[in-house]
Amino acid sequence: MAETSPVRPGEEIDVAQLSSFLSKKLKLPSREVEVEQFPAGSSNLTYLVQLGDSEYVLRRPPFGNTVKSAHDMGREFNVLSKLSAVYPPAPKPLLFCDDADVIGSEFYLMERRNGLVIRGRSPKELEESTELQERVCRSFIENLAELHAIDYEAAGLGDLGRPEGYCRRQVEGWTKRYVAAKTHEWPELEHAFEWLNENVPAESGASLVHNDYKFDNVMLDPVDLTRITAVLDWEMVTIGDPLMDLGTSLGYWMSRDAGNELLSMPFNPRVLMENISRQDLADTYAEASGREVKNILFYYVFGTFKIAVIAQQIYARFVKGSTNDRRFAGFDRFVAALGLIASAAIKYGRI
Repeated sequence: MAETSPVRPGEEIDVAQLSSFLSKKLKLPSREVEVEQFPAGSSNLTYLVQLGDSEYVLRRPPFGNTVKSAHDMGREFNVLSKLSAVYPPAPKPLLFCDDADVIGSEFYLMERRNGLVIRGRSPKELEESTELQERVCRSFIENLAELHAIDYEAAGLGDLGRPEGYCRRQVEGWTKRYVAAKTHEWPELEHAFEWLNENVPAESGASLVHNDYKFDNVMLDPVDLTRITAVLDWEMVTIGDPLMDLGTSLGYWMSRDAGNELLSMPFNPRVLMENISRQDLADTYAEASGREVKNILFYYVFGTFKIAVIAQQIYARFVKGSTNDRRFAGFDRFVAALGLIASAAIKYGRI
């Protein structure tokens, strides 16, 4: 699959307006820009912008967005401006525009990072080597631990969130989002959020949390798959309990019994999920971070529930006609499946 494609119908941006704006802001000769789309994302929209010999990445909120705080480009720009100075995998943003007359919404432009994002079939060398699979997973988890180890106060990000009461706010907040986006009855999923609300642990600590850390938000060096060249999609970054971040990553990590459809989702390479367990990842995180990983069932169930709510929100946008992207027409199946997975984890008491 090509990394970029022509812009999807209904998600076009005004190329002439953008060209004029960027030529002035970047102090470049006036010229037409070329725009293609990175088609794989399901939340904020991402475009490749080519201006002469230079390539940039443009991020804007999805069409039909009615909740600015959920897709706040200014916040994402400000976070990356500081984070990229202390965490090399974070791309450096270049400029922010809050004038909706340019392309119809606020947006920001950032440097383009190059690397391999694994979606669908994995590279042959990864498919054939269990030793490489283990090393790639270790690198993936160690990189998350490195993010959690950053001194966020020293980086100027101390006002990004409130760590006290973070776990309960997250559970209650995602429960409210689910109710607001509800289109069907999902009894197993509702059992999961009832259990979560009754079993919120005290915070295990405080760190920067990415909140959507999975393989298709990570770029790998094609020459050395254990080297991460970029971490993408920082729209939900905040300060909170790092184990909640780990729980989201575990929620995306399907086991062999999840079924072909979920194992084939692009979030993580299938070959890794079939050979490395969620418990393996949790153990690797404990070793890499030096943190005690307790109450892992809670964090895993929370991550699974949160991902189900994200899928439900996207599906609700499609049902309401806010997006015509046919990829989202079947997202109700993922909501149902994730509810079953979360409920089963609670029933059997294991991740």
